[in-house]
Amino acid sequence: MNDAVQTTIIDEGKIQETLFRTRSLSDDSGHIKEVLAKALELKGLSAEETALLMNVSDPTLERAISDTAKRIKEQIYGKRLVLFAPLYISNLCQNECLYCAFRAKNKAVKRRSLDQEEIAREVVTLVNQGHKRLLVVVGEAYPKEGFSYVTRSIETVYSVKTDKGEIRRVNVNVAPLTLDEFRMLKATGIGTYQLFQETYHRETYQRVHLSGKKRDYDWRISATDRAMTAGIDDVGVGVLFGLYDWRFEILAILQHVAHLEKTFGVGPHTISVPRLEPATGSEMSEHPPFPVSDEDFRKIIAILRISVPYTGIILSTRESPETRRESFALGVSQISAGSRTNPGGYSEDDRDPDSSQFSLGDHRTLDEVIRDVASLGYIPSFCTGCYRLGRTGQDFMDLAKPGDIKYHCDPNALSTFTEYLLDYASEETRQAGEALIEKTLAQMDDKQREISLGLVQQVRAGKRDVFC
Repeated sequence: MNDAVQTTIIDEGKIQETLFRTRSLSDDSGHIKEVLAKALELKGLSAEETALLMNVSDPTLERAISDTAKRIKEQIYGKRLVLFAPLYISNLCQNECLYCAFRAKNKAVKRRSLDQEEIAREVVTLVNQGHKRLLVVVGEAYPKEGFSYVTRSIETVYSVKTDKGEIRRVNVNVAPLTLDEFRMLKATGIGTYQLFQETYHRETYQRVHLSGKKRDYDWRISATDRAMTAGIDDVGVGVLFGLYDWRFEILAILQHVAHLEKTFGVGPHTISVPRLEPATGSEMSEHPPFPVSDEDFRKIIAILRISVPYTGIILSTRESPETRRESFALGVSQISAGSRTNPGGYSEDDRDPDSSQFSLGDHRTLDEVIRDVASLGYIPSFCTGCYRLGRTGQDFMDLAKPGDIKYHCDPNALSTFTEYLLDYASEETRQAGEALIEKTLAQMDDKQREISLGLVQQVRAGKRDVFC
């Protein structure tokens, strides 16, 4: 594949026709229950079946959707939640996106691009908090050195070592690249390449992206194809809910997933579900064109979990602690914690709204989030084993679909959680975490317990970075 864009990934007419045709069938109890029974086979749902669930309004059927999502989440992901932090290294931008604080003409934002020494200081701070996984976020314009700024920055992140540890995996959210640039990105050793289409609705996309390269819908939507062609097995997709009708966006995501599966044999590794939040200098962010209620937001997460059961769902600190707690059981598998969305925000302990991309809903520290997650019975995980052992793309799915991935993910979750408790946690968090580990081990089958206990004992004996 060359750098030519593709224009047929999303069929808007088909989406609108599906939504219209299924609207009157949404509270057909028998049909909905048949769809949910099929969902429990863990093979996903068609667009029409997904549309039926989106239009449900009967409280009893809504509870059935939530219960089904919970069962699927438990069966595939168990009680683990992967944690990471976003690392914003620049808020420079050449685009004019009406919903974003970083847009080029927004004079209210203090522009900053971290140099390599400043990036290293950020990483030291994050490592000393206990983080092992970072999402490097770069504004959609580079300093004078160009794209090499991104690759050098990733190298800097990986080079930082402290007496407590290091970052073991860097994922990246960066503007669409050429095929050659994606090959260079792959060579840095990243994990997942993440890119949001923002909205799959072409007319809305043009309305909210006024200028800059991001205005090119087709160049953006074809970026995941170029990334996977360049050898990046794991890609992450998503939309910014609130720009257009969330029902349309979900069916568009399913079309994008189907396109990747048909073209590359595997869909996206993750789907992110950000909602439009207030951002400095953006009137649109204060008044979303299609606001998403908390009730509908929970439905979005549940339906995505049901429709694409093996794909990770990422929830950021845009949401409040209460909303995040409610979402865990419905299908979320990864969360950010202790986040800053402004360059330099970690080492300078700064949440400056005038240099941040959007407002945060969860301001708690990593330790506070971990203690809360553990109190709910979820195992906080910093696992990077799959990336480092090559279990990505199709290889990951080959283990996930028969359920064998639990013999890797669960033990690795417990070992990395044990590391956190011994090296970083407050006393209150450590006590709660140790109790949860013992309880979790007791509930495992013999094979899981043997593998997990072996790793946990190695960590308790002083070894670090053990995984299977």
